[in-house]
This record gives sequence, C-alpha cells and structure tokens, in this order.
Amino acid sequence: MPLNEETKHSQEMSNFDEGKHEGKVTKVLTFTVASAVIGSSLQFGYNTGVINAPQQVITDWINESYYDRTNKLLSEDTVDFLWSTTVAIFAIGGMIGSFTAGPMANRLGRKRGLLLNNVLALIGALFMGFSKQANSCEMLIIGRFVIGINCGINTGIVPMFLSEIAPFDLRGGVGVFNQLGVTFGILISQIFGLKDLLGTEDLWALLLGLTAVPAIFQILVLPFCPESPRYLLINKDQPKEAEKALKRLRNLNDVSYDINEMQAEYDNEQKEDKVSVKQLFQMKSLRLPLIISIVMQLSQQLSGINGVLYYSTSIFEDAGIDPDKSAYATLSTGTVMVIMTIVTIPLMDKTGRRTLHLWGLGLMALWASILTVSLATKDLWGSSSYLSIVAVIAFVVAFALGPGSIPWLIVAELFSQGPRGAAISVAFFINWSANFLVGLTFPFLQKSLDAYVFVIFIILLVIFWLFTYKFLPETKNKSFEEISAIFRKEAGKKDEYTPLIVED
Repeated sequence: MPLNEETKHSQEMSNFDEGKHEGKVTKVLTFTVASAVIGSSLQFGYNTGVINAPQQVITDWINESYYDRTNKLLSEDTVDFLWSTTVAIFAIGGMIGSFTAGPMANRLGRKRGLLLNNVLALIGALFMGFSKQANSCEMLIIGRFVIGINCGINTGIVPMFLSEIAPFDLRGGVGVFNQLGVTFGILISQIFGLKDLLGTEDLWALLLGLTAVPAIFQILVLPFCPESPRYLLINKDQPKEAEKALKRLRNLNDVSYDINEMQAEYDNEQKEDKVSVKQLFQMKSLRLPLIISIVMQLSQQLSGINGVLYYSTSIFEDAGIDPDKSAYATLSTGTVMVIMTIVTIPLMDKTGRRTLHLWGLGLMALWASILTVSLATKDLWGSSSYLSIVAVIAFVVAFALGPGSIPWLIVAELFSQGPRGAAISVAFFINWSANFLVGLTFPFLQKSLDAYVFVIFIILLVIFWLFTYKFLPETKNKSFEEISAIFRKEAGKKDEYTPLIVED
C-alpha cells in the first residue's frame, strides 16, 4: 500500500473513532426489530413446530379424505409417505426460498422484500387452513411448500436486516432476537398444538392456518419502519435517505460516525466487481468466511438438537410421566430454549460470538455423551431416566447458548455489503439442506443405532468445536469493514486496503 493510501486509511479510522458513540436502544429500533421478528422469525418457528403435535390426527385424516373421494383406503406405507412428504416439503421450500433471499433483498430492499414475502405466507395459510374443508391432502402439501419458501426467504433477509439497522456495539444482541422469534414461535406452536386446544380432529387445519396472523401483523406495521440505511446508501446510492433512516433509528441528529463507516464501505464497494454466487467461491478474500459460514450452519443443524427434541417425549415417559401428560412435559424444552435465548441477548456483545459458540458446542458434546450413557443403561439403572431428563434440558440450554442463534447472525457480519446477499443465500441454503437431510435420515439412524445414535453427533460436535476454535474470529464491537480486513489479511492482502477484485 502506498504511504499516502496508508495515511488516508489511518485518518479515516481515526475519524471514525472520534465520532464513535455508544449504541442505545431507541423506540424506532425496538419497533422495527419487533416488526421483523414477529412477522418473519416467529413465522419460521411456528411452522417448524406446528406440524408435530397433530401428526396422528392428520395422518388419520389423509386416509379418511382419500376414502371419501375414492371409496378406497390407502396402505400404511402410502400414508407414511404422504405424511413424510408433508413434513419434508417445508424444508425443500425453505431451500428454494433461502437461495433467492439474497438477490431478492438486493433488488427489492430488506423492508420491501419482507413485505412482499407475506403474500406467500397468506397463500400458504389459505391452502393449509382450507385443506380439511376441501378434503384435499394435495392442498396441505402445496401449502406447506409455499410457506416453506416464505420461511426460507425470511431466514435470509431478517438476520441481514437486523445486523444493518443495529448499532455495531449492539449488533450481536439485536441479532439474537431473530432466534428468539424462532424459539418463541416453536413454543407457541407446541402450546396451540395440545389436544386440549387446537391439536384436535376438528381444529388442526385452523392450527396450521394461524400462520396468516404474523403475516397480517407485519403487513400492517412494517411500512412504518425505516429501510436499512446501509442498503439505501450502498446499494441504492441514496445518502440523504440513509441519513434520514439512521436519525430515526438512533434518535440522534449527529449520525456522522455511522455515515462515515458506511461511506468507507461504499467507497470500497465501487472498487470491486459485483459479487455473484460463482464469484463468491472464486475470490480468495471471501473463501475463508464462506467456508466458516457454511460450517457454522452445519454446526447448528448437525448438532443433534432435532434428535434430542425427537427423543424428549419418550424420555419423559420412561421417567414415569403419564403418556397423556408427556406433551406438556415436552413444553419444558421449548420454554427453556426461549428463556436461554433471552439470557444470551446481553451476553452476545459482552462475551462475544466465538466464546459463546465454543461453550455451546462443548457443553452439547458433554451432555450428549451423558444422554447416550443414560439411554444405554436405562434397563440396568433405574435412575438413568431422570439423568436423561437432566441431559435433555442441559443439551437444549447449551444449544440456545450459542449454536441456536449465532449461525444466523454471523454470516451477515463476516461479509461486506457487496457479497453479503450471495453469501447469505449460499449459507442458509446449506442450513435448510442439512435440516432436510437430518429429517430424512434420523428416523433410520435411530432405528439402526437406538440410543447410540448420538455418538454420531458427539463426533460432529467435537469437529465443529475444533473448527470454530481454529478459524472463527471474534466479531463483537467490530465494524463490517474491520471484519472484512481480517480476511483480506488472511488471504495474503496485508498491504492492500481495497477489497480483492475478481480477475477476468
């Protein structure tokens, strides 16, 4: 780097530090976060959990509806296939939605992208909500597919939106609200899905159709929220609109620090080519953050959390809880996840993402080992069932400590504005793909390995811990430009301030 460029860079960083102010939670920021989280993140969580409770009721209806139309009954294998399709099609839709989220956010904007995405939510809700009345299993499957696309888009845009509207020293805590919305949505679906409420033969379609409520909420409130200032300045080249949005979000007249930091990123953006998904894999300075982002997604979905939640009901029954009441006991896992996600909000910007993720993965490996031992010895040691309950709850606590929320927010932090959309599309496509893979293979693994199925996840957790320790940098209290600089240095660009340009 020439001396005058180095001096200019130092002066820019010095000017940023002089204007730096401690971020604060304002009414507009709170309202905007709530609008995005309740309308989108909660939507994802609700549709993730809502299909589980009424499984038996819906499978019975599938057979009955087919009989009403054809005077024939389906075989058990066919009913199982249709049920599996109903569950899995959600993840397939999510894969498609997540891959389109980045381009959609860049073309339409974060706010408008979320608003238009609610059209899919309403279509999905209508198909699912009226499937019983229409006596159509096909409508149910189509509705699950459409709402899956909606949730895939939500998982891509919301973390990006939250990271871009938050002050940099509150970015981690604000980002956790995405996972809080997801866990709260799962908990609500567990509660509403109880047989005493909507998980009945008559009301299950209403249970699925309620997904329209968060969509309608967001349609009504999100228009009153500001667009991402970073999107307005860097993507749309609208500095006045960006400053106006920042003043609303920060409740300050002087937002020069934020503008200067974004302006520096914008200036660098003009020196590099637009980054496509293909170029994302070609650029040296982006290769490591992309690999980290992908592994972080895998560390969430291949951690064994779905298996533990799958086992939870049978574990509670083995401990002596009445089978009719075991569903209520299972609510404890959802409740613990919500509480622990709330606990991590202040920790995210104090302790740091890397530290929390390492603690989470390490504790998950420990408690998965204890759970494996307790399940394997349940016929030999009477008290092992109670140890299993403790292990399940502790495993969920460890998941919520880091792996539950950090993979969603870290991707937006590891990339500058140019490649961020493409990176989020790739990373969250991997997340949804892994989700689909686990849902497809876990029942077969569980039948083959029984209690020892968690040995696979223990090995994976150890691998993910070692990778995180070796490669993931700490991003707390760092601007997007400072984080990008870390990877430019790793790519051998220590003397080059401007981002790497793709060579023809």
